[in-house]
Amino acid sequence: MASQLARALRLRLVAALALPFIFMTSVSAESRLLRYPDIHGDQVVFTYAGDLWLASTAGGTARRLTTHPGVELFAKFSPDGKTVAFTGQYDGDEQVYVVETAGGSPRQLTFYPALGPLPPRWGYDHQVYGWTPDGDAVLFRSLRDGWDIGEGHLFTVPHGGGLPERLPLPGAGAGTFSPDGAEVLYSPLARDFRHWKRYEGGWAQNLFVFNPATNSARQLTDQKRTERDPMWIGDRVYFASDWTGTLQLYGGDPQGGDFEQLTQHETWDVRWPSADETGDQIVYELAGQLNVLHLPSGASRSLSITVPSDQLAKRSVYKTVDDLISGASVAPGGKRAVFAARGDLYTAPVKHGPVRNLTRSAGARDESPVWSPDGRHIYFVSDRSGEEEIWRLPQDGRGEPEQLTDGDAQRPFGLALSPNGQHLAFRDASARLYVLDIEAKAVKQLADDTVKFGLTYTWSPKGGHLAYTLSDSNGRRAIHIWSRSDGESRRVTGELSNDYSPSFGVGGDYLYFLSDRQYQPQIGAIEFNYAHNRDTYIYALALRADVDHPFPPRSDEAEVEDDPAEDGGDAEAEEESKDGADDGGEEDEKSAGDEEKPIVIDFDGLPDRIARVPAPAENYGGLRAVEGHLLYFKGGPF
Repeated sequence: MASQLARALRLRLVAALALPFIFMTSVSAESRLLRYPDIHGDQVVFTYAGDLWLASTAGGTARRLTTHPGVELFAKFSPDGKTVAFTGQYDGDEQVYVVETAGGSPRQLTFYPALGPLPPRWGYDHQVYGWTPDGDAVLFRSLRDGWDIGEGHLFTVPHGGGLPERLPLPGAGAGTFSPDGAEVLYSPLARDFRHWKRYEGGWAQNLFVFNPATNSARQLTDQKRTERDPMWIGDRVYFASDWTGTLQLYGGDPQGGDFEQLTQHETWDVRWPSADETGDQIVYELAGQLNVLHLPSGASRSLSITVPSDQLAKRSVYKTVDDLISGASVAPGGKRAVFAARGDLYTAPVKHGPVRNLTRSAGARDESPVWSPDGRHIYFVSDRSGEEEIWRLPQDGRGEPEQLTDGDAQRPFGLALSPNGQHLAFRDASARLYVLDIEAKAVKQLADDTVKFGLTYTWSPKGGHLAYTLSDSNGRRAIHIWSRSDGESRRVTGELSNDYSPSFGVGGDYLYFLSDRQYQPQIGAIEFNYAHNRDTYIYALALRADVDHPFPPRSDEAEVEDDPAEDGGDAEAEEESKDGADDGGEEDEKSAGDEEKPIVIDFDGLPDRIARVPAPAENYGGLRAVEGHLLYFKGGPF
């Protein structure tokens, strides 16, 4: 089935690629997504679509400076404005290059193998930060001497060529020289590519001033939040900080003291500011545009720049999405399945019929689809309202999507519909568990876990109960059950074991779960350290006191032939059975009514009704109870 669905999704589906350029209206209009700018006099240099471009501070049409398929970033003007240093991804590596502003072939200055390519949160190797004040060398950060990815150092490399020289700092992120070159304004930490808003933890950046002559440093800022992008112009230092909640520009005396807020942007962050170190202006990103702050007047203005690019990424293209699937759910009956891929929802048949794009939402991301038990609707998460909320739409796509939540949770995901389709359980980015009453559109919070990714949950047959796991303060997990009838949650396993992956039996008599209760540490023959492996057993919890043991003791006995003399009453018993065959109507009606009622759970004494499934201890996971079987997987050692 999986291979058939994959083949079905290999149809070439039309996908609009205009989302990254939603601010652009035409080729001749003002361009957005201009990044990593620098300024010198009446010129700005920036990165657009992976290349370097030059433009006037008066705005207008930009001129392309580089064309290589590799990405060019972090361009910095030399003090005389005739040369630009940058980080270039040429020849499969990231190195420091220089190129004349008049044009020409870039010249490579560094040759030590770069570390990477790195995950986005770690940024880049050989990141250019500027020049020495005399213009003889380029200042950059390298990871070559670090013990791990996060540890980098500042270096200078001669403009004319030669070996890089490391600044005598124990570690550094961004940095810049004082105008006389005697001191360095820098941050010991580098977390500029981590999108942590209003962060106040141990990675919050502070700024220091280092004096190479005395090999000493003094702390310049000491706030809870971050100070980044240090700049030094004349007798003033500048930086960006989110002290007010949004990244703004600040300026002050290099000896410390009060710093003055220079920008007042309420919605968008000031990103990647860079100073005209021979002038009195700072350029920065704001909502994809370039802005210039004139320091004497304090006035900031945006630059209307047009990049004469062919903008190939704006074209509508045919795109296969079978290798971009991020979520899936199978329809009742198994004839179709729904997939989330590249921000849209598609349904595909197992054998016959077309693939359907249900949402076609070029300006939104639709994900986490779940097919309803009655087959009528598909529930999913989408940010089409501006925030991620839960929606539903008809399974055939005929009709408008309906929004079911409105700010009730922080980034909902993990949708789980109850078997009767009346309620939907989900969790959010803060590890909180919720239940949505679908028709009433009412959301109830059930639990708040202390571990972000430890929360799992499952519905009982008929949807009357929800079993879920929560973490204890000792690091272990326990199973809880929420009952829809009274709205109460009850803990059903203790504190001494690690219990997780609950799954109700189909008949509603048992709750199966995994538990780490086999502790036989193995000692290593080399380091003499203990290690645990195969700690997990499978258990069954009887949900009512009258439920039989799921795996009663077995005893094979010798076969004994029946005595014919003892069979005389069989005919009479059979006749009585026939006479009462029509008396089950009342029982049948009762059974039919019971099918609509939730299963009954006797919570009194429930933790004492645990039985181990006769399977050896292993590295189990993914436990599911189905008709007549338990499904699970076994993994290798940790």
